[in-house]
Amino acid sequence: MKRAYNIHQIRQYRPTVLDFDGAWLDAIGRPERTGSWLIWGKSANGKTRFALQLARYLTRFCRVCYDSLEEGLSLTMQNAIEQVGFADDRAKRNFNLLDKEPLSDLAERLSKQHAPKIAIIDSVQYTGLSYTDYKNLRDANPGKLFIFISHADGAEPKGNVAGSIKFDANVKIYVEGYRAFAQSRYGGGAHYDIWPARSAEYWNQ
Repeated sequence: MKRAYNIHQIRQYRPTVLDFDGAWLDAIGRPERTGSWLIWGKSANGKTRFALQLARYLTRFCRVCYDSLEEGLSLTMQNAIEQVGFADDRAKRNFNLLDKEPLSDLAERLSKQHAPKIAIIDSVQYTGLSYTDYKNLRDANPGKLFIFISHADGAEPKGNVAGSIKFDANVKIYVEGYRAFAQSRYGGGAHYDIWPARSAEYWNQ
C-alpha cells in the first residue's frame, strides 16, 4: 500500500524544479525534474533538432543522456549534434549519446551513482515497450525525467503506446514545420521556433 500524505506533509514537499528562462520558460514553464514528457512529429519537421536543442539546454541543470535507438552513433547524428552546437564546457561534460542502448541496459545505467538525471529516448517505436513496461520504467526511477520521442500519425503520436504516453506525460510537445507546440502542466504555452528561418517560411510569416 502506498503512503498517504497529510496536508502538512504535502506542504513540506520540495520538488526539484528546473528553473527555465527565456523561450523555454515561455513554452514549458518551470517543470519538475521527474516523470515523463513526449515529443512527436512527422519526419523532416525538426523533431530531432528540437530534442537536441532541449538536451543542450537541460545540461545547464544536470547530466543528460540521449539514447538514439534509431540512428545511433552515425554521420547524421554527428551532423545534427554539430549543427545544434554543444560548445560550452558544461554542455560537453553533461551530455552523452547512447548508441542504440537497449532499455534494460539504460535502466541499469540510470541506477548507478552519478547517473544522468534525464534520459531522452528516440524513439518510442524502436523501444519495443508496452505501456506497462513504460510505467514500470517510470515508477522504478522516481527521481528521473524521461523524454520520449515518437513518430506521428497525422497530428497525433503513432501507435497505442505512444498515444498512452501522451496522456500520461507532464509535458506534451508537437513539432511541425520547425516549430514546437507545448502543452505543459507547468505553465508556458508559447510556441518555440526550432529553426526560425525555416519555421517562418513554413508558416508564411
